[in-house]
Order: sequence, then C-alpha cells, then structure tokens
Amino acid sequence: MGAFQRDILLIAATVAAACALPGVFLVLRRMAMISDAISHAILFGIALAFLVVQSVHSPLLILGAALTGVLTVALSEWLRNTRLIKQDAAIGLAFPLLFSIGVILLNRYASNVHIDIDVVLLGELAFAPFNRLIIGGVNVAPLSLAVMGGILLLNVFFIGTFYKELKLSTFDPALAAALGFAPVALHYALMALVSITAVGAFDAVGAILVVALMIAPPATAYLLTDRLPRMILLSVGVGILSAVCGFYFALWLDASISGAMALAAGFFFLLAFLLAPDKGMLAALVRNARNRWAFAETMLAIHLLQHEGQPEEAAESRVDHLYKHFRWGERFARRVVVRAERHGVLQLSEGRLRLESRGRVLAQRQLGLTPADPKARDH
Repeated sequence: MGAFQRDILLIAATVAAACALPGVFLVLRRMAMISDAISHAILFGIALAFLVVQSVHSPLLILGAALTGVLTVALSEWLRNTRLIKQDAAIGLAFPLLFSIGVILLNRYASNVHIDIDVVLLGELAFAPFNRLIIGGVNVAPLSLAVMGGILLLNVFFIGTFYKELKLSTFDPALAAALGFAPVALHYALMALVSITAVGAFDAVGAILVVALMIAPPATAYLLTDRLPRMILLSVGVGILSAVCGFYFALWLDASISGAMALAAGFFFLLAFLLAPDKGMLAALVRNARNRWAFAETMLAIHLLQHEGQPEEAAESRVDHLYKHFRWGERFARRVVVRAERHGVLQLSEGRLRLESRGRVLAQRQLGLTPADPKARDH
C-alpha cells in the first residue's frame, strides 16, 4: 500500500471513529435524523463565517458551523414545542431553510471561492491527502487527518468526562434533571459536538458520508448489544471496518470512495438487521415460530384439562376433533400433537389424546390453578 492510499484510509478511519462516538447517543435518543439536519444546515454557518473572515481556512468556520448546528436543534425544538407539528416535521422545516440560505449566500457572495456544493454533499476522499499540514516547513500529515484527529480526541474527552451524565440524561432525563445534571445544557453541548464533527468531516468526506458514519455503525451496534460501553466500542469498530471495506470496494469498482464507504456501512447494518442474535429479523422469525408452537401446545393442554373426566372427554380428546374445535388445518394439528407428545405434554394412543403430568402442570399454571387446587380437575 502506498503512502497516498494509507493517508486516505487513515482519514476515513478517523472520520468514522469521530462520527460514531456522538452518533451512539443520537441513536439512543431517537434523534438520528438530526445528524442529517445538522450536516446540511451548518453550510449556513460556514457561509456566514466566510463572509466575516473572507477565508475558507479560518477556525471561525468551525465555530460558525457549530453554532448553526445548535441553532438548527433549537429551531426544531421550538417548532415542536408549539405542538402544532411533530418533531420529524420540525426538523424537515428547520434544516432546509438554513441550508438553502447558506447555498444562496455562497452563490451570491462567494461565487469566486472554491466551495463546491456537490463536493460538500458527496465529498471526495481522493483529494483529501493533497491538502497538507505544514509546520515549520515540515510536511506533517494531511490537514483533514490532523483536524479529524483533534475532533476525535475532543469527542473521546467529552464522552469520557460526561459519561455518567450522558447515560442518565439519555435513558432518564427526568431523573437527570432531578439530580441536577442539567440535561438541557448537556443536550445542546452534544449537538454542538455533532456540528463540530460534521463540519470537520465536510472537506474530506462530504455530508452524506457524515450522516452514514454517524448513524449506521451505532444503529448496527444497537442491534448487537444492550450495554452502552460495548455499543460505543462496537460503533467505532463497525465504522472503521466500513471505511476500510468501502475503500477497497471503491478501488475494485473504480467508484466514489465516500459512496462505497456509505454502502459498506449500510451493508453491515443489513447483516446485523438480519442476523443479530437477539434483535435480528431471523432471530425474531425463529422466536415467533417457537412462540406459535408453544402457544398451540398450551391451548391443546388447556383444552384436554378442561374436558378431562367429563362425559364428552372421549370426543373432545380425539385428534380429528381438533380440526373443528380450534379450526386448525389437519397438517398443523398433527404437527402440534407430535411436538406436544415429544415435549411430554400429552400421549397419543388409539387416536385419543391424554395429558401427561407435565402437560397438566402447564395447563394448570396457565389457568392460575395448582395441582392441589380442587378446581384443577373440575374447571
């Protein structure tokens, strides 16, 4: 691997890690779309800051973008608090307004400056290594890598310092407020962090990949674990893996690197969505199938218990009677009987079903009865 490719991979991996850290709390707070809103709306802050300083390299651009991110959140929440529209609609109104104003300002007053709207949205990692950080005449590293490395350290410091407060305000904001943790201030600090992360990644990867790396890896990790520390580590790992796999996929296809990385992040989410042990679609289908069979076995046990010792027991305990009583298909009814017999719930003999001790206990438990309860046999 050449130095050029290594720089691209390092920049992408650093961006992925930096985006994943605040993204975890956005996913847990059900604010995933606010990252899309902020990543677009901060163009307004960049445009205003540029008009003031007349330089695309000034750190004031990051400050303006961060303040615009906070403004986007504040405007969205103000609209939501009017109770005239819901949160998703409020976000959908706030960020297009600010983004469109930013586009107009750039086109009107900065048309001669190299701020390409398409590159801002799509990004082009292939160009990032050419913009170098030079200190004292020494070529240190790509500027994007230095900037995103600093932002990554800032994110790690913020989350490490306020971990308990973030955790509590995310899962129980009312308790956090009662304990004096200032969840509102923490919320806006987190939004400012999201804004800084987004604008730092703008030049290298573009707004679309920022959103993909800020949401897809944390959403993937959310499907794989219920523990917050593990979710944070998994998010960073999945983000870096998406960056690496997307890079080599882009080389193979000779396609957009940022687009391929976003696609890789989506692919890993799809794998988790389908195959996650507890929350995946396949696990849910298996669990639903098991519950269906267990419910059918329980209903059959209750049916046999209710008619046990009654005059109609001979008719009610026949397999062919199940088709009519439960409206089960013949094939399904026979499979339920086979499974129930295998599990020790009942015994099939000469076309009649008889409860075993395990099946009787199962039915009594579901009916709220105990074996010593006289109603257990007379129910």
